[in-house]
Amino acid sequence: YADILGKKMKEHKAKAYLVNTGWCGGPYGVGERMALPITRAIIDAILDGSIEKATFEKMPIFGLDVPTGLEGIDAGILNPRHSWKDKEAYDLTAKQLAEMFIKNFNHYTDTADGKALVSAGPHV
Repeated sequence: YADILGKKMKEHKAKAYLVNTGWCGGPYGVGERMALPITRAIIDAILDGSIEKATFEKMPIFGLDVPTGLEGIDAGILNPRHSWKDKEAYDLTAKQLAEMFIKNFNHYTDTADGKALVSAGPHV
């Protein structure tokens, strides 16, 4: 299915966005769920195209481009690291998560697509 999705995205010049609808501000028990109005505002920025006018910063480890600001949204919430009070805890958690992704991706390196997946994934 991933192959079909990739082909359809190329064919239709579609973009993909990863929107945090989970925890922000810290791990479970410290942080809180992303507020629904914030999620809706981010989705609105994607759908109306205003996200394309944003400035982006690259997230270390994961290599994701994260907007530094969107209208009506506290900029401190867009990059997960900025929302955590304990930056060292965030860095450790991000590294552990990346290591789990890498370990899982290693199961799929027997094909060219699998190797591409690994190269596009996180780096620690």
